[in-house]
Amino acid sequence: MKLRYSRHLLRQYAAAPVHVQRAFLKQIRLLLQNLQHPSLRTKKYHETLGIWQASVNRDWRFYFSIQGDECRLHEIIPHPK
Repeated sequence: MKLRYSRHLLRQYAAAPVHVQRAFLKQIRLLLQNLQHPSLRTKKYHETLGIWQASVNRDWRFYFSIQGDECRLHEIIPHPK
């Protein structure tokens, strides 16, 4: 699967703390291996738009969609509590 990062996500990633950046890269590797890996806690976020949500860590989430063999990463944000 190929990865495609949105400009928005890249800006958010650059602004995120270093520990979140490292965790995000680890989670992306897991995503490429297995969409249903338990540590990702992947779930459908918006059924109509085909947007998925996955965990970076306890406090951060990232959002993505899958089209064919391409994973488009849209956003990485602190998890609203």
